Amino acid sequence: MKSTILLAVAMMAAMPTLATEKTITSPDGKLVVTVSDQGGKAVYQMTYAGKTMLRESRLGLKTNIGDFTQNLTMTVKGDKEETNRYTMTRTKASSVERQVRRVELSFVNKDQLEMDVEFYVSNNDVAYRYLLARPKKNNPKCAVVYGEASSYNFPDQTTTFLSPQIQPMTGWERTKPSYEEVFSSDAPMTQKSQYGVGYTYPCLFRVGEDGWVLVSETGVSGEYVGTRLGEYQPGEGYTVAYPQEGEMNGNGTPWAAISLPGHTPWRTITVGQTLAPIAETTIPYDVVEQQYEPSENYRPGRYTWSWLIWQDGSINYEDQVKFIDTSAKMGYEYVLVDNWWDTQIGREKIEELSRYAQSKGVHLLLWYNSNGFENDAPQGPRNIMNRAIARKKEMAWMKKIGVKGIKVDFFAGDKQQTMQLYEDILSDANDYGLQVIFHGCTLPRGWERMYPNYVGSEAALASENVFFTKEHAQREGYDMTMHPFGRNAVGSFDWGGVIMNRMMSKDNKGRHQRYTSDVFEMATAITNQCSVNCVEVTPNVVDGLPQFEQDFLKQIPTTWDETRFIAGYPTKYVVLARRTGDKWLVGGLNGTNQPMTLTLSLPMMAGKTVKYYVDKKAKKGQLWPDSELRQLKIGKDGKVKVTLQPMGGMILE
Repeated sequence: MKSTILLAVAMMAAMPTLATEKTITSPDGKLVVTVSDQGGKAVYQMTYAGKTMLRESRLGLKTNIGDFTQNLTMTVKGDKEETNRYTMTRTKASSVERQVRRVELSFVNKDQLEMDVEFYVSNNDVAYRYLLARPKKNNPKCAVVYGEASSYNFPDQTTTFLSPQIQPMTGWERTKPSYEEVFSSDAPMTQKSQYGVGYTYPCLFRVGEDGWVLVSETGVSGEYVGTRLGEYQPGEGYTVAYPQEGEMNGNGTPWAAISLPGHTPWRTITVGQTLAPIAETTIPYDVVEQQYEPSENYRPGRYTWSWLIWQDGSINYEDQVKFIDTSAKMGYEYVLVDNWWDTQIGREKIEELSRYAQSKGVHLLLWYNSNGFENDAPQGPRNIMNRAIARKKEMAWMKKIGVKGIKVDFFAGDKQQTMQLYEDILSDANDYGLQVIFHGCTLPRGWERMYPNYVGSEAALASENVFFTKEHAQREGYDMTMHPFGRNAVGSFDWGGVIMNRMMSKDNKGRHQRYTSDVFEMATAITNQCSVNCVEVTPNVVDGLPQFEQDFLKQIPTTWDETRFIAGYPTKYVVLARRTGDKWLVGGLNGTNQPMTLTLSLPMMAGKTVKYYVDKKAKKGQLWPDSELRQLKIGKDGKVKVTLQPMGGMILE
């Protein structure tokens, strides 16, 4: 009898513990997330329309108060359905209303310490974040998070559209990483990243013929680090990685410090059978909250910018007057005065310039260096934006003279200290009625809703590269047809276009050419989204443009109520429709060197006769095709056929 009992106990000990499993289904039933504690690990997987989008992937944190990556048991703490409604003015949609499912799961480790995971699931989006309670044992009031087990394990047929991270303190004047590398196109997952340190968000994946997945994060403030994806590991996928130790000139740790109880930012996943959910997603804003009240009603608009084509030599009083006059002529609200204004114009003359601009109905935006000690970028003004006392004094001066915004450059990194600097600049700027643009910077992570005076960021290979090299100019079509599905899908994008110079020189005659058509450039004002939008029309070029091009450039909208994906493929072509009020505009770009005929479905324009801006077929020897404006009748079924010329575009309004 005794031996029988011992055998039964031994058999029970050898049996695997049954895993607890929770299935979370989207309101429309297509998206299914399954979470469990299989093998003592927190794991999840995801299907859409019955197809596997993520295989078994990991969840979990490693902290100084406990290990929440293994020996875990799961229970369900909450499960509810709700309607998420909000309004905002600075993104791809002004009003959001959707049904969502919120589920909170508890994972307890072998030391009886608890980590919760909160899931937010809508029809095409998943967001999750970790919550840490204050443990009763030793009652710590704070924690250090060393890293995550969080991963994304895609099916083997998946190809990638990824931008590599780069090592810290590299590049020009040691200003990288600054999210300014080139996206891959349909690359295999097994292909190593260019610099061996993973990838920056957002990360786009094509799961064969089954669909698309966009991975990013949102809700990152000064209370956490910004993360990225590490190198692909077969069978495990991509794991969330924290900042590199050398960022910020080695100052600060790569870890996150949080108060307890506390939580991490949200990891976000957007999924669809087509690219529509990717281009239209609002998940970066759905799960965050406004952090402070706006000090004034910030004004969207357009700005001209001398530096892109006229470069450093244009930062003088006389040239800036010319750009102010151009903004006034075009009906634009702003002029951006770029680096070196403190020494090449001087503060007294900037005050005079600001008065002149206001007399023309225009306001100045001023450029600043974020440094400090973080890198070697020499441009001034320096040693202001990184210090609260100097920063507030400067902002008070700007408010006094009527400056309406700042562009702050050269951050280079994602450490918590750097994220705190972003937040501090934004918060202080709001106190003085200033809007903020960031360049040489990280990806915005829900900041349009979190910080009401935030405008947009660069965080990509932006327009200055078209000026710098012929290679980048030739690749403009590739980049601009990628960003609606990547960079601009998750945050406002200060690209620094629309570039109307045909040659990359002040006189519009020398250096290398622009390889895109005029209509391509004009259409980027629709396919790109930023609430204070750069329109690169220079004083000596604008009058030479056809009148219908000038007329379009004068009435470019900058705020949108709705965005719809019409057609496209990343790095090849894109057609987006955006609505402002009751008016729809459709913009299309061809990023290839071959003509492209498309049949578009535009139900919002069904049966209407619309304006059609289009390129003619280039004649032999022409570097740029002629553009034309004509009328186009949309079918009663909303169908219409259009042709995009090589590196060309089209606009319907």
